[in-house]
Amino acid sequence: MLAATADLARRWLGVLRADLWTLRADPLPPSLWLRWFPHGLLCLVAFGVSFGAVAQLGSDGGVGAQLSLLIGLAQGGAVLLALWRPVPAWWLSMAAMLVGAVEVRRRLLAGGAHAFTWPWSSAGIVGLLAVLLLLALRVPTRVSAEALALTALLTYAVQGLWGAADYTPTGVLTLILSTVVVVLGTALRGRREARAELVEQTTLTAEERARRTLLEERSRIARELHDVVAHHMSVISIQAQVAPHLVERPSPELVENLEGIRHNALEALTELRRVLGVLRSENPEDPYGLGNPGTGAAPDAPQPTLDRLDALIENTRAAGLDVTAGVKGRARPYPPGVELSAYRIVQEALSNALRHAPGSEVRVEVAHQPAGLRLAVTNSRPDRPVPPSAGAGHGLLGMRERAAMLGGTVTAARTPAGGFTVSAFLPRDGTPAALPPDPAPTGDPTP
Repeated sequence: MLAATADLARRWLGVLRADLWTLRADPLPPSLWLRWFPHGLLCLVAFGVSFGAVAQLGSDGGVGAQLSLLIGLAQGGAVLLALWRPVPAWWLSMAAMLVGAVEVRRRLLAGGAHAFTWPWSSAGIVGLLAVLLLLALRVPTRVSAEALALTALLTYAVQGLWGAADYTPTGVLTLILSTVVVVLGTALRGRREARAELVEQTTLTAEERARRTLLEERSRIARELHDVVAHHMSVISIQAQVAPHLVERPSPELVENLEGIRHNALEALTELRRVLGVLRSENPEDPYGLGNPGTGAAPDAPQPTLDRLDALIENTRAAGLDVTAGVKGRARPYPPGVELSAYRIVQEALSNALRHAPGSEVRVEVAHQPAGLRLAVTNSRPDRPVPPSAGAGHGLLGMRERAAMLGGTVTAARTPAGGFTVSAFLPRDGTPAALPPDPAPTGDPTP
């Protein structure tokens, strides 16, 4: 039984030491409506406490001038200190009370301080109430209750157990007022925390509303894209399939070109369905719609990977562009996001070459490196000037965004021969990594 009691006492002492034996700073923030007015008011209270304590202790209490000044400065300084460090300020206020009570008791017993307020002076009570209010406003309720309990215990020990003679007791009044102040400060603190939680919940609700609005807008865009683009692409595919039957003896070149048009239209429809799936996705953190393994969030059709680069290059050649390709290093598996971004970057670079550099020679290089995948698409000078097109630069921006999301980079610059080159590096695991040096060029095509 004694061992359990001793263990419980040690635990309580440990809790008290952690809560009250601290110099932790906790500044009083400015008021929402009054700004710094409460701080200025407390500075006036501190001055009044110091001035009143010096006057009371020196004239009515019979305390020496130097000691009364020291006690008054300590009690007023406790109020100022509570603006930044409420727990140390409470200790300072209690220490000032003890020193004053000891000196005034000596005067009371000697008959030199008739009917003086003891152990708390009037100024000391005001200073203590200000400190306890600031303490309750900024520390947990348990800490405020502990400080109030120790104040009551110390007051009882001084007045009830130690005692004095010919004095006006202030212990009960001090404890009643201190309890009221602590309860008021705790209530205000709880109200402030509840308001902060309400503001946070309101912010979350607004974010959810904005997210829902975004999803609705994405769905609307998806429907419009489907209505506008899918219909026309389907018509193109059907017309390309039917066109050879409208000619009595279609040439092989015509059949091949129409078949290419139909194939590209069908592939564009497939890509459109994937884009619509992304727009309709409820997970904006998964921009490719790949989903996590086992979640069922992945699209039904596989996303394009590096294995389809050859088909992409062949389609570009069929469109009339002279394209050569080279691969360095041994191919290794990459995350789906890396392979998809690599495919899209090459696709966009070839599309740019088709639009802005007709008749040029294009070189596609893929280098598998230990740190990641490096891509380079370089075209020579076009054989004829091309008028500027609307939306120029958006493709490069999209490539950079894809690479940046994976921790990679994309650079684009003109070549000395008058062409253009797009270089990209994608880290192997899709996270930022140290970029290796550019591989030695295999030759820049010249016009």
